[in-house]
Amino acid sequence: MYLLGYDIGSSSVKGSLVDSQNGKTVAFASYPKHEAFIISKKAGWAEQDPAMWWGDLKVVTEQLLQQIRNPKDIAAIGISYQMHGLVCVDKELNVLRPSIIWCDSRAVPYGEKAWKALGEEFCLEHMLNSPGNFTASKLAWVKEHEPSVYKKIWKIMLPGDYIAMRLTGDVCTTVGGLSEGIFWDFKENKPSQALLEHFGFDNTILPQIRPTFGRQGTLSKKAAQELGLAEGTPVTYRAGDQPNNALSLNVFNPGEIASTAGTSGVVYGVIGKVNYDPASRVNTFAHVNHTAKDPRLGVLLCINGTGILNSWLRHQITMDQLSYPEMDHQADGIPIGSEGVSILPFGNGAERLLGNKDKGCSILGVNFNRHTRAHLLRAAQEGIVFAFKYGIEIMEGMGMKVDKIHAGKANMFQSKIFRETLAGVSGAVIELYDTEGSAGAAKGAGIGAGIYRDNREAFSTLERLAVILPKDEERYAEAYERWKSFI
Repeated sequence: MYLLGYDIGSSSVKGSLVDSQNGKTVAFASYPKHEAFIISKKAGWAEQDPAMWWGDLKVVTEQLLQQIRNPKDIAAIGISYQMHGLVCVDKELNVLRPSIIWCDSRAVPYGEKAWKALGEEFCLEHMLNSPGNFTASKLAWVKEHEPSVYKKIWKIMLPGDYIAMRLTGDVCTTVGGLSEGIFWDFKENKPSQALLEHFGFDNTILPQIRPTFGRQGTLSKKAAQELGLAEGTPVTYRAGDQPNNALSLNVFNPGEIASTAGTSGVVYGVIGKVNYDPASRVNTFAHVNHTAKDPRLGVLLCINGTGILNSWLRHQITMDQLSYPEMDHQADGIPIGSEGVSILPFGNGAERLLGNKDKGCSILGVNFNRHTRAHLLRAAQEGIVFAFKYGIEIMEGMGMKVDKIHAGKANMFQSKIFRETLAGVSGAVIELYDTEGSAGAAKGAGIGAGIYRDNREAFSTLERLAVILPKDEERYAEAYERWKSFI
């Protein structure tokens, strides 16, 4: 039997077929090969046509099915998706406008107004976040600027809800989905009536709630014919991309952290109680295994200036003469602390962990008679890791005990300096795994379908590639404190 997982990103749709018995990925596909088209009619706007996601999913499915004989051998389907998007449909399930996706910033004023009107303390105590630029605020923008569209809306959905609707014909969502849209009241354990009333939304606009793990519908005859899959195949898992990335790395328990470090970086940690950062420097959403009785919340920190700094150095300082491994080799010849050079990596826009300040990137402590390019290369990696540590301290202030960080061996986690610095400054064990988001969604489907008893069984065959233990902690701590003094 196979499990099928989809990952609906803003750049591409990915798909994996996983053998349910041995946990191995037997097929992987991604489409398009270039970055998917984003509509941007004005500065700060970002939209995509949901029909494009479905079309890309069809291409991915066709490629995956070339690897198996019978689509009836697929036991369940799971979905991971780009978070915070808004899809609006009428009663005939027609999409009324392009989806306003996660990186669109037009709704910021609506979130700020709700933050002040409802009260900062109320928002944090009930929704664990400011309404910000999330799905609810995006709907408020549509209500004001496109009233003719708003009047036709029957239901709103997140991108993953839309894909599930196209697969099954059912319109439904999850508690995790509502929490990432800032619709969920954790104190009342239901959609936030106060937020709905503030924006003037009828509560019927929200879809029915289904469990993250469990039957969310079955593949319709129409979808089965379009995709070449078997009618009746159950959809049994759905989660946003960051909770799903954590699931893919088997991060379920308080104190565990999933991290990624591409152009931007993410630190996603799990806490076991309902809590929030009073300064709202991080976001808190329901994790995949959250229940009111046994809370599991994902604390999400996004750092904009991560791999993009390393890329900038490669292009502007090495003039593209060095590969990333060659840059790492040069940096490795410099001692911990970069002999006094510190770099603040905040040159990719406003950083939430700094109170939404746009500080820019700073290179500090350079001595022209002593320091070389290699010092900058090491200081950059250390500065990126120190930004991660700064965010981890916020999580620790929320009661999270950080002892283990899970990551895929990709992007900056391929660097020995990056890995050792993160272990040394955080005191956490770093575990690197060979995994991918759509494969995680497939295994999530296996949990939801009851094929696996729990996450331990589902991820028992997850391949751990390396373990990095903390060392030189005092030297890293000294370098970090110097770095932090410049913020």
